[in-house]
Amino acid sequence: MANILGEKLKIVSFGESHGKCVGVLIDGFPAGFKIDLEAMQKEMKRRQPGQSSLVTSRKEEDKVEIFSGIFNGLTTGSPICLLIFNKDVDSSKYELIKNLPRPGHADLTAYFKYKGFNDYRGGGRFSGRITAGFVAAGALAKQLLKEKLKIEIYAYTVQIGKIKAKEVSLAEIKKNPEKNLVKCADLKAAQKMEKLILKVKKQNDSLGGIIECLILNPPVGLGEPVFNSLESDLAKAIFSIPACKGIEFGVGFKVAEMKGSLNNDQFYLSQGKIMTRTNNAGGILGGISNGMPIVFKVAFKPTASIGQPQKTVNLKTKKPEILKIEGRHDPCLVPRAVPVVEAMTALVIADLSLQAGSN
Repeated sequence: MANILGEKLKIVSFGESHGKCVGVLIDGFPAGFKIDLEAMQKEMKRRQPGQSSLVTSRKEEDKVEIFSGIFNGLTTGSPICLLIFNKDVDSSKYELIKNLPRPGHADLTAYFKYKGFNDYRGGGRFSGRITAGFVAAGALAKQLLKEKLKIEIYAYTVQIGKIKAKEVSLAEIKKNPEKNLVKCADLKAAQKMEKLILKVKKQNDSLGGIIECLILNPPVGLGEPVFNSLESDLAKAIFSIPACKGIEFGVGFKVAEMKGSLNNDQFYLSQGKIMTRTNNAGGILGGISNGMPIVFKVAFKPTASIGQPQKTVNLKTKKPEILKIEGRHDPCLVPRAVPVVEAMTALVIADLSLQAGSN
């Protein structure tokens, strides 16, 4: 069950970084929905590797192959099977270091948990490569949410290293991230972020950052407290993205500094609808959406694979060794994680929307 997400709308994730393919099986998607295949492929391109000097040079077409569940462009109601074949794979570097767990990676923990039977090539099941399947499934969920419920989801980079983006307008959030390589809505900050990534790349090092996600037009009532609250389900899905290390909703940890009189979002009536003048809660109260935009931030650690010498222990000899990682890696994975955050968010919101409909 560890590779299944969702209740009414379920996805099963499968595949490894250097295996034949990665993919996803979607169960519970409503029948008769027209799929925009071109839009789905555009989502895939947003996380595709090899597109600039800021990301890994691995070249993958990331074309989604549909094996079931869609007929004549419409969903059939049966499970939808989506595959993305791995075509640019070089496992030679990993054969040389298969007994040397890479610091910051899951090599060590996976080795002990699976007793050495796990696929170690390219990080195997723990690689960001598996998120290609997430994005494919999320693309369908995004289409469903927008057409049926008018819900839109936007994720964008707000911090790389110590460089932070300024707050911008909703119009800029909608259009600016796709205008730059780091997917930041603040174009001036984006230029600084790009330069910093290139600088750190030359140092054989890496950077982390923060992505903000905005859900527009959510209905009141999404979330199934207490253990399937909206925050709980979103956090579970987001933490399934490799390298994610933290999530906060609304003003997040800043609430610890605030008084209740400042933190509380006070209500008012607008055209017969109850709204809040502030949105410190991030659109969620008691684990249930309150109708305001849902806002959360996600922290990603620096890419674990770096070209600098690092200390490790040989799993066979049990002796210390110095490891220098070679291969193709992102100096900063944050830009490519933006569409992944959107995808996982869409899957959760679509699932909860279907649950709300059945209740």
